[in-house]
Amino acid sequence: MIRFLDRHDAGRRLAAKLGTYADQPETLVLALPRGGVPVAYEVALALHAPLDVLIVRKLGAPGQKELAMGAIASGGVRVLNEEIVRDLQVSRAAIEAVVQEEEQELARRERQYRGSRPQPEMRDRTILLVDDGIATGATMHAAVTALRGHAPRRLVIAVPTAAPETCDSFRTEVDEIVCVIKPELFFAVGYWYQDFFPTTDDEVRHLLDRAAHRYASSAPV
Repeated sequence: MIRFLDRHDAGRRLAAKLGTYADQPETLVLALPRGGVPVAYEVALALHAPLDVLIVRKLGAPGQKELAMGAIASGGVRVLNEEIVRDLQVSRAAIEAVVQEEEQELARRERQYRGSRPQPEMRDRTILLVDDGIATGATMHAAVTALRGHAPRRLVIAVPTAAPETCDSFRTEVDEIVCVIKPELFFAVGYWYQDFFPTTDDEVRHLLDRAAHRYASSAPV
């Protein structure tokens, strides 16, 4: 099975599966920072669509930060994996401590990435929600919950890779899920990339600015 060279290569391969959304004025590409931004940049470029971000933060379990016990998203959205919370016997006080920490980082990223720009209009639009892959799904579930509150016309998850059962778990939550590769033995998102170096804040800002400039210069007058 193929492996992506890097996130930009993954984005170009993903864009090839999203051709029906090209040149549609209601289409909006939303990336989950940071790793989803280079992928979404290539998608937005190929589809001639605007690009923005939806800030979501994973809630790492105490002592096991890589294990997601839930996630939060812009607009006060909170999603908890009650099974993990129960199995690890995480107290509500411990959950609130993690939430408070991640809310501070979420607010910082909002300022860093969006600045004074308002959040884009999402009502009655086709939203392509892009990340560099889906592991546990906690972050994506929070993002979908947040977006449903904006009443989009159509909500599509678009990712380069995820396990088949993870994709299936979203089919009742969104209108469509598009995934380039769905390996039965998934391992981790980074396994399917030759280059999976972390995306920086500077790269996120650069790609958002570049995408905005390209979209503005190509939009009809």
